[in-house]
Amino acid sequence: MDNKLSNSGPPMRKALVIRHVHFEDLGAFADPIEAAGYRIRYHEAGLDPWQGEAFAEADLTVVLGGPVGAYEDALYPFLADEREGLRRRLSAGRPTLGICLGAQLMASALGARVAPGPAKEIGWAPVALTEAGRAGPLRHLDNVPVLHWHGDGFACPAGAERLASTEICPNQAFALGSHALGFQFHPEADGRGFERWLIGHAVEIAGVPGLSVADLRADAQRLGPTASEAGRRCIAEWLAGLGR
Repeated sequence: MDNKLSNSGPPMRKALVIRHVHFEDLGAFADPIEAAGYRIRYHEAGLDPWQGEAFAEADLTVVLGGPVGAYEDALYPFLADEREGLRRRLSAGRPTLGICLGAQLMASALGARVAPGPAKEIGWAPVALTEAGRAGPLRHLDNVPVLHWHGDGFACPAGAERLASTEICPNQAFALGSHALGFQFHPEADGRGFERWLIGHAVEIAGVPGLSVADLRADAQRLGPTASEAGRRCIAEWLAGLGR
């Protein structure tokens, strides 16, 4: 037998991940993305030179969260590049995933409004799934407390399906066909790296009445393992359905 042939296999697909702050990474999503045959490469927003061609051609693009507003182009010019890249990917039907700021940029690229919400939503709590949400990959998150960390929100884009909501934030997730998925909350978060969130967001935590570092840490230790396992199952099912 030819050893070269026996070692052959499908080419590794490329996943380009836009990261805005170092501690908000793929988290629990990394393993299922790699298991689905993707090689992960991070692009550090605002630091790495923008590569529009790589963004457009990646087999999967993931845009992660961050503490800036999706509408703050004047302060953070790299947002305009990300939004335009997302507009092109979404119009072409390319597999695209957005989390928190990433989902807001996706919504904005699709013409939906992004603006501050009525209050900040920070902590671990379940989302209410719509009928469409219960019928798809988000079913794994039903009644599972997940991490929320946002002050802004988005309107559900035209042509997209709303998948989840909370009392404070009526649009917590949306899907555009089978190729695009946006989360306002953080299903990728788990308890293992959560201390970095507490350090990185220390000023914000101190400025929100009723929030406690100790309580957030305890909730992450108690709820993070279940949430991360549900998040892994959710994203694995979504990846398996790409192109259907």
